[in-house]
Amino acid sequence: MLRIHDTMQRRTVPLEPRDEGRVGLYGCGPTVYNYAHIGNVRTFLWYDLMRRYLAYRGFEVTYVMNYTDVDDKMIERARIEGIPLDGVASKYGAALEEDLRALGVQPPDILSRATDHIDEMVDAIEELVARGFAYEAEGDVWFSVDSFDGYGKLSGRTLEDMRAGERVEPSASKRHPLDFALWKSAKEGEPSWPSPWGPGRPGWHIECSVMATKYLGMGFDIHGGGADLIFPHHENEIAQAEALAGAPFVRHWAHSGLVQMDDEKMSKSLGNVALARDVLERYPGEAVRYWALTGSYRTQVSFSEAAMDDALHAYERWRTFHDAARHALRDDMPPRPPSPRRPPGEEDTGVGRGFSARFAEAMDDDFNSAGALGAVHELVREANKCVAGAQRGDDSDRDALRQLTETFLELTSVLGFSFPSPAEDSELLDGLVTYLLELRDQARAERAFDRADGIRARLRELGIAVEDTPAGSRWRLGG
Repeated sequence: MLRIHDTMQRRTVPLEPRDEGRVGLYGCGPTVYNYAHIGNVRTFLWYDLMRRYLAYRGFEVTYVMNYTDVDDKMIERARIEGIPLDGVASKYGAALEEDLRALGVQPPDILSRATDHIDEMVDAIEELVARGFAYEAEGDVWFSVDSFDGYGKLSGRTLEDMRAGERVEPSASKRHPLDFALWKSAKEGEPSWPSPWGPGRPGWHIECSVMATKYLGMGFDIHGGGADLIFPHHENEIAQAEALAGAPFVRHWAHSGLVQMDDEKMSKSLGNVALARDVLERYPGEAVRYWALTGSYRTQVSFSEAAMDDALHAYERWRTFHDAARHALRDDMPPRPPSPRRPPGEEDTGVGRGFSARFAEAMDDDFNSAGALGAVHELVREANKCVAGAQRGDDSDRDALRQLTETFLELTSVLGFSFPSPAEDSELLDGLVTYLLELRDQARAERAFDRADGIRARLRELGIAVEDTPAGSRWRLGG
């Protein structure tokens, strides 16, 4: 049974979808006013892993993510760059999508933008005012936290414990310091939309309540986001949505741990950020993805060059095995499954079944990716024992290697990893390198070691690594 740590319940509980066999997942997306840092994209990588694994376990998943494309930061960025607000959103939204593609993140089923849902937000705010949960003051509309009995149940704090200051707007017109903006009256020169309270724009929190329930309905299954969103953003989402509907907003809350740098939360406002695109210039996307998944999604992690190097070396062990298996199996190499699915109870019947079971056991336990990565490494260690025999033509080793490689490709695909090597697919490249290795073998047989070493060195300069094994020489890209 798949279990998930629920922030609201403060414990790990069975995942119980609202609709049997289907899961609705909502991920709080970014405010697209700047390039994403590595802490931002780690959260989006986790949405991606949850979605992939839920699909693997047989669920039909609808994944919705939002873009906040109007707020104070967006307006200020438009002023600084001298471009329209929608130009800022397009520029940085496209940049984020480019970063996520490089990390193997699949696009959401629905990408909802705040400015496409203004009318629905106005309707929701009108209803909250009519029901006494909100009030208008000088063209602004505020949600009254005193009016909602459950305020604080997600963060576990009472109104007396809370303090204004965490993205809480100061205003003399508010009745309570923690009342939050549903609608902001327009200042001169700011973009605005019409409303019953005059021109303005929606507050930050109302966006997600409206968009999540529009596409997933009330009581949907998983709402994700960084731990820094628990209060006030997600607390406020709950208050708005449940005040309107009188029913539970979300079944399970899943919050990812924050990324630290120099013992502080990585944050654009603090200036201690490593931009995802800068990291991707130094490391392949697969290595960054591996780093992001090395701990539980709830774990607070540190970003460092040493951690990235460790992740790169771990991924390289997988890639080295993949290349060795490809070389040994050749035409019998199993294909990478595009969207692996294995409903509960459907077990791997090959020699990889034990590794598949350990992988599923780990992931079923609150998406324990560290345990899942460990299961894959165990599989690789076992499969490496079969490579030399498969190269020599041993049928038993070849069959075992093929089955283990098939399981390896399935499990790594669920984790979102790929092993691209388009050039290696070229028969021309394969033939040329094989010919050069034959010349090298001939030189070694003639004891012309300088010539043999020269061939190997030249191949290394071209990015081709040569490994001598008892079964003969083999090569891989990445030398």
